[in-house]
Amino acid sequence: MTLAAQASSGTGRGAGRARAATLAVALIGLLPFSARADPAAFALENPAPGIYVHYGEQALVSRANAGDIANVGFIVGTRCVAVVDTGGSYAVGRALREAIRGITPLPVCYVINTHVHPDHVFGNAAFVDDGCEFVGHARAPDALRRRGDYYLAALKRDAGDAARGTRIVPPTRTVDGSAALDLGARVLTLRSWPTAHTDADLTVFDETTRTLWLGDLAFAGHVPVVDGNLRGFLAAIAKLRTMPAALAIPGHGRASGWPGVLDAEEAYLRRLQTDVRAVIKSQRTLSQAVATVGGDRAAWLLFDDFHKRNVSAAYAELEWE
Repeated sequence: MTLAAQASSGTGRGAGRARAATLAVALIGLLPFSARADPAAFALENPAPGIYVHYGEQALVSRANAGDIANVGFIVGTRCVAVVDTGGSYAVGRALREAIRGITPLPVCYVINTHVHPDHVFGNAAFVDDGCEFVGHARAPDALRRRGDYYLAALKRDAGDAARGTRIVPPTRTVDGSAALDLGARVLTLRSWPTAHTDADLTVFDETTRTLWLGDLAFAGHVPVVDGNLRGFLAAIAKLRTMPAALAIPGHGRASGWPGVLDAEEAYLRRLQTDVRAVIKSQRTLSQAVATVGGDRAAWLLFDDFHKRNVSAAYAELEWE
């Protein structure tokens, strides 16, 4: 049986039943990746049958990485493929699409965005010609209308020529509550969440392998980011813990067992909440909070890039409790 056939059926060694297999798929003409140590490969891992993940760099957007800084991947059924997030540029989306073609001949029927941050949605344009449905949270279209121009300008500033071809592709199908997508012998359950990491978070649960794609409701290694509501983020984590997952794929960082992937993130967010509440109670200003509210800096990547923003967001929210 070929690797493509194994992937389509979810069986065989190609499905990585007992291990995560790293697969290299050639990139054609994607020069923004040329600064990498191995510019000829777009690495995929296969941690469960029919589940394929590409791990983005734990970094800020740059010309060298072309916005390849978030986890993306796909799920293979017997009828078609669902993509979960598409990366931070058209170049990354195109690389992902080529990787899928190297695994299975089945068509892409769904592109699912876990939220609207550009590192998760800017590869959507690479899949437009597939005629698939683009699926997102019910609030995602409005969020992209409000923020899309800013996101595009920031990508062009930070990625330069690597941003070529990137454009906004909003959802054509939205989820308010839950929805089921049938890929053929494999059903995905999508769930929309109240405001947490953002105001448009969506999770994807593969019933067959009990794999939970969390988007940025879970960060591993990368410091958590609050762009929605801190209390809502913590409430979402509490509810997520009740889900019957076996494998968790965060938006940033490595896939891991469930629900342990949430532990460090929850501890960080609870400390942020406690410390900011203490600052507010002592009647200190926002600028004083930003200057004094600390955290375990050594425990997190990109701490200096996001922690002060989290303090500002938490202060603005908790000030009105």
